[in-house]
Amino acid sequence: MDVLADALAVMRVGTSTSARTEARAPWGLRFPAVEGASFHVVLQGTCWLIPKGAGRAPLPLTSGDIVFLRDGSAHGLADDPATPLTVVAPSRQDPSSPIGQVRVDGPGARTMLLCGTYRLGNARPHPLLCELPDIVHLPARPGRHGELHAMTGLLGAELDERRPGRDGVVPALVDAMLLYILRAWVDDRSAEEARRRTEAGRGPAGWAVALTDPAIGRALEGIHADPARPWTVEELGTRGGLSRSVFAQRFTSVVGASPLAYLTWWRMTIAGRLLRESDAPLSAVAQRVGYSSEFAFAKAFKREYGLAPGRYRRGATR
Repeated sequence: MDVLADALAVMRVGTSTSARTEARAPWGLRFPAVEGASFHVVLQGTCWLIPKGAGRAPLPLTSGDIVFLRDGSAHGLADDPATPLTVVAPSRQDPSSPIGQVRVDGPGARTMLLCGTYRLGNARPHPLLCELPDIVHLPARPGRHGELHAMTGLLGAELDERRPGRDGVVPALVDAMLLYILRAWVDDRSAEEARRRTEAGRGPAGWAVALTDPAIGRALEGIHADPARPWTVEELGTRGGLSRSVFAQRFTSVVGASPLAYLTWWRMTIAGRLLRESDAPLSAVAQRVGYSSEFAFAKAFKREYGLAPGRYRRGATR
């Protein structure tokens, strides 16, 4: 089981949206806050990301750069930080197309972007995403994140030419790009954390490290592959070739929660999704997440969510 893909699958609450943006200076676009996460890919030219909030410095972007706004917060993009921002709604030449179009005419330099949103439920975010900075900037550095930047090249080519199948290709590439963005951040963060912690004389910590640690990674894969299994700390440690005590200490120090605490959190996350998205009886939901007793499941669920499962389901379906 791929832990990263699994965590995102539980958080997805809708399909991604995207728009091809072509702007000539002077231009400034205001993006309101959205439910989920926002992203921008600079396909050609340069621009500035204008974060919302006092004291936040504008961020220069160039061709090939990618920015990911974890919480979908309000922000702006402009040819220059001093250019006024306006809201421009995407248009669609073909109403059935999933790809919007934004065009701003002007006498100056041309910038091409792909802008969009991923609909993610933030009520119960996976701790991996909580570790992300609110703005992830992945610059187009030679030799770094080749697969991600190859994908942006494919997106640019598809958007430049209206070829058969484009409306199917672009949304699929946009969906895949989210995993590539997070993978790139995991790679950068785990290397940085390992270096920083080694210099400080302590072991590296955090979810980026957990996913790349052989012992912890195998334990997480086991939990995600079979959450209903009555896992013990010893069994999880054995998957990674560690003794019970060594594994428990390493897992807790890196992840920030004990192995069984994370197992319970993940079980309840799956249960919440099943209650929201299916009409399966509570007994079936309980068994799916490792509880043979509906009563024991209801007690654990209420402890986690503050609501009984039935009441949670009724509230989620209104």
